[in-house]
Amino acid sequence: MERKIYPFSAIVGQENMKKALILNIINPNLGGVLIRGEKGTAKSTAVRALAQLLKKDNIQVINLPISATEDRVVGTLDIEHAIKTGEKKFEKGILYSAHKNILYVDEINLLEDHIVDVLLDSAAMGVNTIEREGISFSHPSKFVLVGTMNPEEGDLRPQLLDRFGLVVDIHGEKEIDKRVQVVKRRIKFEENPQEFIDSWKKEEEKIIAKIENAKNILKDVTYSNEILETVAKISINLGVDGHRCDLSIIKTAMTLASLDSRVQVTKDDIFQATLLAVPHRMRKTPFEDSTLSLERLEELWK
Repeated sequence: MERKIYPFSAIVGQENMKKALILNIINPNLGGVLIRGEKGTAKSTAVRALAQLLKKDNIQVINLPISATEDRVVGTLDIEHAIKTGEKKFEKGILYSAHKNILYVDEINLLEDHIVDVLLDSAAMGVNTIEREGISFSHPSKFVLVGTMNPEEGDLRPQLLDRFGLVVDIHGEKEIDKRVQVVKRRIKFEENPQEFIDSWKKEEEKIIAKIENAKNILKDVTYSNEILETVAKISINLGVDGHRCDLSIIKTAMTLASLDSRVQVTKDDIFQATLLAVPHRMRKTPFEDSTLSLERLEELWK
């Protein structure tokens, strides 16, 4: 019996999370998204719902368990077979299955650091390479990396955090009306999943159309030199190391413009992109958080 997936468009609130996921589907070069939040905030629901939304593109969610070994992730080479026959024999790993799909790692903060490194390298390069005893094998591995975690259970090292294109911090809804909507919709879904799914079909189709349109015009999106200077100013003033942040802001702003059916990056695109691409890259002391606000960005614009 086919498992019914809760509709993406029916998820109440969590707009930044939904936007970050959609942006990575439009532009897989953004570098994935890390979603941080307490349990029960629709993190895994959103990931599976997005894949269901895109099922006509044959996009699937490939799960990577936190107990996975490096060989299970990257695959293995049969060295004995290669020596005897001169032929490479490759046993497929998770990164092979992840190609052109969504690679989902729940509790990614509990994954061993060197495996997270491997994931981020493959996500950045679009290729997985296995080297054993002087023998190497490569295959395409272009995927959208989505990691979820509960910050109460520990964080990722800053060096790994920086490699994620976008990071979103989410919390349970604090508004009474929205909490009521969460419960109402979930109960309706559980009572009659197919009827509930059908009732959201038009909203799902709208999101699909926006994504397809954005993909088509992304290549035409441009930005001014003033925009580039502003991004540099923001990174410098926020104390961000290196240049990866600047690139993330620009790429995200371009994708936001395409999602809004525009071919010119605006100040608002830069601000919205900064809120997604910068907080996890800001230097902070143990007594500071990495909160950014539109008001603070407006000050930096001047």
